[in-house]
Amino acid sequence: MQSQRQLLASLTILLAIANADTAIAQTYPSRPVRMVVTSAAGSAPDIIARLIGQRLSERLGQPFVIENRSGGGGNIGTEAVVNSKPDGYTLLMVATNNAINATLYDKLNFNFVRDIAPVAGAMRSPNVMVVNPSVPAKTVPELITYAKANPGKLNMASSGSGTSPHLAGELFKMMAGADITHVPYRGAGPALTDLLGGQVQIMIPSTTASVPYIKSGKLHPLAVTTSTRLEVLPDIPTVGEFVPGYEASGWFGVGAPRNTPGEFVDKLNREINGILAEPAIKDRIADLGGTVLAGSSADFGKLIVDETEKWAKVVRFVGIKPD
Repeated sequence: MQSQRQLLASLTILLAIANADTAIAQTYPSRPVRMVVTSAAGSAPDIIARLIGQRLSERLGQPFVIENRSGGGGNIGTEAVVNSKPDGYTLLMVATNNAINATLYDKLNFNFVRDIAPVAGAMRSPNVMVVNPSVPAKTVPELITYAKANPGKLNMASSGSGTSPHLAGELFKMMAGADITHVPYRGAGPALTDLLGGQVQIMIPSTTASVPYIKSGKLHPLAVTTSTRLEVLPDIPTVGEFVPGYEASGWFGVGAPRNTPGEFVDKLNREINGILAEPAIKDRIADLGGTVLAGSSADFGKLIVDETEKWAKVVRFVGIKPD
């Protein structure tokens, strides 16, 4: 009889805890939520953060305020979130550079994989390998052949050392055995300007930045960097069709400080996936040249781990250092 009473008491306590967690989740958020973006206003992560933040505000009844904290390759804003109270009221717009920076920087005051809890993926952003029309190579195989016959003659622009376009290029060089010289710029704008002018010959920018120049004929596309062809550029092959196993793309999602309550993470994940399923949001992401990156928080966490390991190999192989 006593054991039955103890069992009933234990079950009552567990039920009370579960009900309390449910009540807390139902009332969250009860005040404004801050979402930190580690790049400037108008950047792809910023655009996605504002799209999602606006809809979260409308669906959950509290403001989701976007705070741009750029600098340090994204590490300044990331560290600010890592050091924030894990109460669900500070979020991070996670991006590819977070996975790259884990190896690129020798001394960080945080471990990204350990200290940021994955909440939900948002968007995958492909890149496109483009060349100045003066380059004689018009296909990926021709580019590889030309680069091997003229080592160091081709210059590959990027938006800076350690950025996604840079790493995508280094991965291509590594897998294709192509000798191409990297030329880092401070941002995609100046790099594209020199590519259009012929001062550099090749670049792997985002679709958002490159599609207008491709459609106007000012840049010639060789291939997209994703594992499948893109709806926005259906006739352009993938790099992987010529270099088996090659894949490189930017991606964005939402994270939170480690130890943020699981019920808050779960609620945000459900809401964000609901937003990503909305036709207007899907169309907007497609307009940006991206694809929806939906799924569970565990799915997003696996992506972060896999991408961190993938880019670590490239950073170490090439010996890349931050600017």
